[in-house]
Amino acid sequence: MATNVKEWKLGDPMINENDYWQDPDYVAEDPEKEKLVLKLATMITDRYVKKLTGKINNRDPEYWMLDMILTKEQVKFLINFKKTRVPYSIPELAQMNNMSEEETTKMVERLRWIGIIEQNRAKTSDKHLQYELPIFVPGSAEFMMMQEKLTDEFPQLATFFNLMTQLPLAGITQMVPPGGAGIGMHVIPVEKAIELENQSVPVEHLSRWIDMYDKFGISECSCRKQQAMRGEGSGEIRGEYCIGMGDMAEYMDDRGIGHYVSKEEVYEILKRAERHGYVHQITNIDGEGKIVAICNCAPGVCNALRTSQLYNTPNLSASAYRAHVEKDKCVACGKCVEVCPVGAAKLGQKLCKKDGSEVKYPKTQLPDNKKWGPDKWNYNYRDDAKINCYETGTAPCKTACPVHLSIQGYIKMAAEGRYEDALKLIKQDNPFPMICGAVCNRRCEDACTRGTIDEPLAIDEIKKFIASLDLKKDERYIPLCEKHDGGFWSDDYKVAVIGGGPAGLSAAFFLRENGYPVTVFEKERRPGGMLMNGIPSYRLEKDIIEAEIEVIRQMGVEIKCGVEVGKDLTIEQLRSEGYKAFFVAIGMQGGRLAGVPGEDAAGVQTGVDFLRTINQDHSVKLYGGTVVVGGGNVAIDVARTAVRAGASKVTMLCLESEKEMPAAKDEVEEALEEGIEVKNGWGPKEVVTENGHVKSVIFKRCTSVFDSEHRFAPVYDENDTIEIPCENLLLSIGQSVQWGDLLKGTKVELNRNGTAKADPLTRQTAEPDIFVGGDVFTGAKFAIDAIAGGREGFVSINRFVHKGNRLDLARDRREFIELDKDDIQVESFDNAKRQIPGKKAGIAKDTFEDLRLTLTEEQVKAEASRCLGCGATTVDENRCIGCGLCTTKCEFDAIHLSRDIPKASTMYRSEDKLKAVGPYAAKRAGKILINKITGGKK
Repeated sequence: MATNVKEWKLGDPMINENDYWQDPDYVAEDPEKEKLVLKLATMITDRYVKKLTGKINNRDPEYWMLDMILTKEQVKFLINFKKTRVPYSIPELAQMNNMSEEETTKMVERLRWIGIIEQNRAKTSDKHLQYELPIFVPGSAEFMMMQEKLTDEFPQLATFFNLMTQLPLAGITQMVPPGGAGIGMHVIPVEKAIELENQSVPVEHLSRWIDMYDKFGISECSCRKQQAMRGEGSGEIRGEYCIGMGDMAEYMDDRGIGHYVSKEEVYEILKRAERHGYVHQITNIDGEGKIVAICNCAPGVCNALRTSQLYNTPNLSASAYRAHVEKDKCVACGKCVEVCPVGAAKLGQKLCKKDGSEVKYPKTQLPDNKKWGPDKWNYNYRDDAKINCYETGTAPCKTACPVHLSIQGYIKMAAEGRYEDALKLIKQDNPFPMICGAVCNRRCEDACTRGTIDEPLAIDEIKKFIASLDLKKDERYIPLCEKHDGGFWSDDYKVAVIGGGPAGLSAAFFLRENGYPVTVFEKERRPGGMLMNGIPSYRLEKDIIEAEIEVIRQMGVEIKCGVEVGKDLTIEQLRSEGYKAFFVAIGMQGGRLAGVPGEDAAGVQTGVDFLRTINQDHSVKLYGGTVVVGGGNVAIDVARTAVRAGASKVTMLCLESEKEMPAAKDEVEEALEEGIEVKNGWGPKEVVTENGHVKSVIFKRCTSVFDSEHRFAPVYDENDTIEIPCENLLLSIGQSVQWGDLLKGTKVELNRNGTAKADPLTRQTAEPDIFVGGDVFTGAKFAIDAIAGGREGFVSINRFVHKGNRLDLARDRREFIELDKDDIQVESFDNAKRQIPGKKAGIAKDTFEDLRLTLTEEQVKAEASRCLGCGATTVDENRCIGCGLCTTKCEFDAIHLSRDIPKASTMYRSEDKLKAVGPYAAKRAGKILINKITGGKK
C-alpha cells in the first residue's frame, strides 16, 4: 500500500504529482490490485491527457490515494460502474457484480460511507435510491474529506484533495472561457446585488435554486478542513458552511457528515455568510437543471477560488457580473476593499493630478490573446488579495490613522444626518470613539489634505459628536456578536485578556464580536487602564470611559477587577482552567526616575504615580511650588493636574527646545493659559534636600537632544545651571512596565526597555499562546495605537486557537499609502472656516471637569462639508469575480454589479465542457498567432 506521501510545500504550487511520494522505487505488494487501482483511477480522473492516454501510474495521487483507502474487492466493485456519473440501483449493481442484493447493499453502504460513491434518488415514480461513481472534484475527493474518521485514518486525503483541484487545471485554465464552462464551481452573486438587474437570468439567483428543492442539509466545509489539516489555514475557521441541495442533503445526513436544515435556515446561513465575507458558489457540472450544493467559500482556503487565483485566470469560476464604482458617491471607507476575496477592489484617489489628468490604475493581464504558463501564475495570490491600496496612494486621513478608520465615510454620514450609521461604521475599527474624540493626538488631522488649503478638517470633533449621541440613548448600539457559522464558541475556546486598558479591552471587543468567550483580568478596582488612571478628568471624564466599557460588558465580555495575574493567580492556573490564549496588555504603569542625587527625597514622585493618585481621589492636594520634569503629553497632564491639585506655582522643564517638544501644541498652549511656566532646554542635575524633603532642583543646560541620526543622545553644558525652589518634584521623563510575577514560568523575553519581545506582525511572543499589545509591546504611545494593537491581537488569537491556521498567511496587514498632496488639483471646495467647539462656563484650572463641549449639529454639518473627499475605491474588472460582496458593505450606494459577461451564466454538464472550451481555445490560439505576427499591435 502506498503510504509515503509528501506534504504539499508552501510557495511551490507549480504542481508536479511526482513530488508527493517519497519512494521512487515503490513496488506494489499486490500487482493485481495495482493494475485494478490504475484502471479505476483512470476512470475517475479529470485529467484528460492522463485519461485519454491511459498514463496514470503508481506515482500519481489518483493511484496512491485509492490504493490506501480501498480494498481490492472494493476496487473491483467500483470498476464495474464502467463510467463516472451514471446511476445504478442496488439490483442493477448486484447483477453487474454477481453478488446478492444483501452483499451489494453492504458493499454500497461502506463505499457510500467512505464517499467514493454518491447517492441520489431516481426520477421514477418510486424514487428509489441509486448510486453513481463521481469524479474527484467536485465529487469523491470532497466527500471523503468530509468523513472525520476517514481523514483521521488517512490524513493524506488533505494533500490529495488539494492536488485534485489543481492538477486537472494546470495548463488548461487559460483555455476556459469566461464563467468556467462547467468547471467545478461557479460564483453566484449576492442576490441583493442583482435583484433589480432586469437583464439577469434565473440561474444567477440563489432563490431560484433554493426554490427548486424541498430538502436541504448543512455540512462542514471540506476546503477549510483540508487547509487546516495541511497547516495552511488563513483564519477562516472550520464549521458548517456548505449547503446540500435535494438528494445531496439526504446523502450528507445518511453518511453522518451533515444534517437537515429548513429553507429558512438556509437563507439565514447565506445572510450570515455575506455578513462575514464569504463567497456564494454553486456546483457547475450538471447544466442549468441541477446543482448539488451552495457553498459559502472563504477566499483564503476555497479550492475553486484558490485555483483560479493561483493560475491567474479569474474567469475560471467568475459570475457574469463585474463590480463598478461611482466615484462621485464613493468615500473610500475601504469596507469593500476589506471584503473583496480576490483583491480586485483597492483604494485610490478621487482628485485629479495637477495637470488635470486622472490617475491610471493597472489592470490584471488576462490570457485572451497571450501565451500562459507558470511565468504568468501568481504564487502570492493569497497575500496579494489583501493589498489595500495602490502605490499612488489614497486619502491621507485613513492612511495616517493607526486603526485606519473610515474617516471619509463617517464624515459623509454625518453630513447626511446618518449618525447611528456613522457610529456603526466607526465601531467596526474603534470601540472607543468618544474616548478617542477626547484624547486622540489627531494624526488624521495633521495629514488632512484640506490643511494644504486653509485648516484641516475637525475630524476628531465630528467623531466625538457622533459618539456623544449614542451615550445619551436609553438603548445603546451593541454590535452583533457571533461566530461565523452561527452562535458562540464554547468554553473550549476561552481567551484571557490580562490588562483592562485600551489595548486589552479592544482585543476583548473584537474577540467577543467574533463569538469568543473572553475574560478580562484587571488588577485595579475598575477597568480602563491609563485611560482611567493616567489621563486627567479635565481631558477625559471617567463616566465616558465607563459608558464605553459598559458596551463591551453588554456584548458579553466578563471583566474581573482587583485580580493581578502573577500574584492572585498565574498563567499556568488559567491554562488549567481552560484558557487557550492570552493577550497581555498591562500598559506602562510605572514611572522612571532621573538617576540624579537626591531624587529619593520626600516630595519627589513620578508623574504616573501622581496622576494615578489624583485620578482615584480628587481630594488629594499639593501644597507649595511644584516642578515638573518632562516635555511630553503626560508631562503636560501632570503639570495641569498639579495646578488643579492646589500647587501655588507650577514650573515645567524639559530637554527639548520649544519646536522639539513632543507634547501637542494645543496642550502646551492650554498649559501656558493656566499659568504654567515652561522652560525649554534644561535637564535635572541634582535634587537639593532639607530635612529629607525636596527643597529645590538644580538643572543643567541641554545643548542638543538628538545625534545626527536623530537618536536620543542628550549633550549638556554642566557649567550652565539654574536652581528652582519647590516643595514637590514630579518626574515625567518616561514610563516602565511593572511585570511583577506575571511572566514567571513563561518563555516570554523582554527588550532592554522592559517591553515584551514579539513578532511585529502577529504580536506572538516566544510563548506561543501569549500575545502582547499596547504599551507593553510598542512602548508608551497613544490610546489609538493601543486600540490598533488590540485588533491585531484578536486577529492572531482567532487563528491561533484553531489548529492548522498560520498567523501570517493572507493576513490583512492594513498598510496604506498617502496620496501625493503636492500633485493634486482641488477644483472646488466649501469656503467655510474650521468649526470650533464651545466651552462650558467655568475656569479650567479650578476644576477637574472637562469644560470642552462637542460641536453642535449645525457645526458638524458645516464642518463635514469642508471634506475634500480625496479618496475613492477603484475596481480592476479583469480581476473581479462578480460575487457582489462589496455591495453588501457599501453604505453609500457607490458600488454596483453589472452583467458585463452574459455568456458566463451558461452552465454545461461536465461531460459537455469541451463543447465550450474547444471553440474558445481555437479562437484564442488565433489571437495569439495574430499577436505574434503583428508584435502585439492588434
